[in-house]
Amino acid sequence: MQASDIEKRLIEFASRVIAMSEALPKSFAAQHLGAQIIRSATSPALNYGEAQGAESNADFIHKLKICLKELRETMVCLKIIESRGWFGPGKLPELLVENNELIAIFVASAKTASTKSSIQPSKSKI
Repeated sequence: MQASDIEKRLIEFASRVIAMSEALPKSFAAQHLGAQIIRSATSPALNYGEAQGAESNADFIHKLKICLKELRETMVCLKIIESRGWFGPGKLPELLVENNELIAIFVASAKTASTKSSIQPSKSKI
């Protein structure tokens, strides 16, 4: 998968979460979770953009891990929203599946990037 494909998925996911958040009830709790999930669901797209301009492999891995943390936070928010029953049955599974797939992509990407950095030959002093 190309970086541009991942970026498009992250942007589309963020957009879908924003739309879902705007449809939440107007109660304090729903609006609180809505604001939180907007922050956590948009963060991966923004941090992935930063990762593309990372200054080092370590910086790249760090930014990927931030994306992963935010995706996991988004997953928990989605599960809370689902458990509250604010949407009818079948309304959130697509978001949950996409969230889970994005988590899997970032877990694999961080592992790959970490493996590549650990097999780099070290510079020895003669």
